[in-house]
Amino acid sequence: MISKEHIEQFDRAYFIGVGGIGMSALARYFNSLGWPVAGYDKTPSTLTAKLEEEGIEIHYEDFGPSIPQAFRDTEKTLVIYTPAIPVNFGELLHVQHAGYVVKKRAEVLGMITQNTKGLAVAGTHGKTTTSTMLAHLLDVSNEKCNAFLGGISSNFQSNFVQGDSDWTVVEADEFDRSFLHLTPLASIITSTDADHLDIYGNSDTFLEGFKEYASQIQSSGLLVRHIDVDLSHQNVRTYALNRQADYSGWNPRVEDGFFTVDVRTPSKDWKSVALGLPGVHNAENAIACIALAEFVGLDEATIRKGLKTFKGVKRRFEYHIREENLVYIDDYAHHPTEIKALIDSVELLYAGKRITGIFQPHLFTRTRDFFDGFAEQLSRLDEVILMPIYPAREEPIPGITSDALLEKITSADRNLFSASTIVEEVTEALEVNRQDNVILTIGAGDIDRIVEPLKNALS
Repeated sequence: MISKEHIEQFDRAYFIGVGGIGMSALARYFNSLGWPVAGYDKTPSTLTAKLEEEGIEIHYEDFGPSIPQAFRDTEKTLVIYTPAIPVNFGELLHVQHAGYVVKKRAEVLGMITQNTKGLAVAGTHGKTTTSTMLAHLLDVSNEKCNAFLGGISSNFQSNFVQGDSDWTVVEADEFDRSFLHLTPLASIITSTDADHLDIYGNSDTFLEGFKEYASQIQSSGLLVRHIDVDLSHQNVRTYALNRQADYSGWNPRVEDGFFTVDVRTPSKDWKSVALGLPGVHNAENAIACIALAEFVGLDEATIRKGLKTFKGVKRRFEYHIREENLVYIDDYAHHPTEIKALIDSVELLYAGKRITGIFQPHLFTRTRDFFDGFAEQLSRLDEVILMPIYPAREEPIPGITSDALLEKITSADRNLFSASTIVEEVTEALEVNRQDNVILTIGAGDIDRIVEPLKNALS
């Protein structure tokens, strides 16, 4: 699976930012090869604890030049870092000046996958769920696959899948133009809605990045794109829900306890395709996977089985409470389009119930760039609770705050709470309002830290 042309000189891997979701998948890959693997991360987490259980050594302070002795051989150690690491970080500066080969995560992913039959999923929205769904379809078939995923699959209980297969499924991330290191045989592109404008500058440049990525899909392969995505390739199939396309889904509904959709392919109609993961956006993701799975050669029965048994991805429409009078769903949505898809799905599944959304904006720049869109979608909720903006790598921007966003939201019930008080505030509010409730936690920052406490309090 690994390209000897590039990596045969190394026999150990050192990660700076090992606890990131994409970085940890690579760490697990090298660990599966029997390489010594170690690295730094900012804070302990559930994921870093799992990595340590798997034998990967992790520290949580900047060692500077004093990295572990086993990784001081500059010729045998491959250093991999995430662009989220500050440029003045001590360990990063040390390895850059000490003669190590230092690569970004995306570069290494491209090196690993270039000699396999790559199946990639790109797009502003839905790429993690779609790539994980595609990997599951291949896994239940005779084809199998290797996979590097952007989330923890509930089927695999990991973000890395090792299979005896020539197929490799990868999430093609547009952040930092990472996907330009990939040359997949085939790719799904779910959307090209502008995002990461702190990197790209404007929507035109963002779209140019996707055009360049599409041009790197192998000419003998396939581009499966949403009907709204305006990108070209020698071989294209389009998909959509409730609209005409090469692969189209119709009549999304709940049937026999499953979210169900009818699908029309270029060759035949598939009636009542049951999905293990509910939601109108997931129905659309499933249609894209059907198109690419047919390209791989999977038959209808295998695809149906895979879609029905797909359990989803952690923090993507993830149920934590599913009772008659109380539903609690956690979701990673962090863009207005994603929040719209989430609320659309909840309204379809739970018509008439009161919906409370707890949202943590992610990045000052994203909040600024999509300020009105966030306000519009969040105003659809019966109650909105905001948390302070999660800054990640950014400095504050004057006037861009959760308080300002709260003023723009029109929901009658709206509040701003800190992470330290939010669990108590929500549970107290539910004690007062005992009607049927759907609770949503929404966001891509560290809002996941309140999920278990909130679940326990609500239970």
